[in-house]
Amino acid sequence: QVQLVESGGGSVRAGDSLRLSCTASVRTFRNYVMAWFRPAPGKERSFVVVNVGVSNKTEYADSVKGQFTISRDNAKNTMYLHMNSLKPEDTGVYYCAARHSSIFRTSRDGFDSWGQGTQVTVSS
Repeated sequence: QVQLVESGGGSVRAGDSLRLSCTASVRTFRNYVMAWFRPAPGKERSFVVVNVGVSNKTEYADSVKGQFTISRDNAKNTMYLHMNSLKPEDTGVYYCAARHSSIFRTSRDGFDSWGQGTQVTVSS
């Protein structure tokens, strides 16, 4: 397991943007599958976006396609989530997740390291 530290959450109005950051305490960041999760109806946490470091394979949940963008800075061991045109339904605690692997995955059970979560609140 690795230590993941998230930041960047806050309270914004609908239509605003936020950038979340997740920094991992690892030696080779690109060897990790990284993801962002958030609560979804009926689920404690559902994937928002997943990125495989070695292949750069990325997948977004349908609910955020075209709205959110993930990026990684492997030199800084940091992953970012760029959230645009935020809506009230984007409100929730966003969790960063990691797994030392090159295999693509979206299930919560597929990740063994989690950040503490950062709150995003979007008001109408």
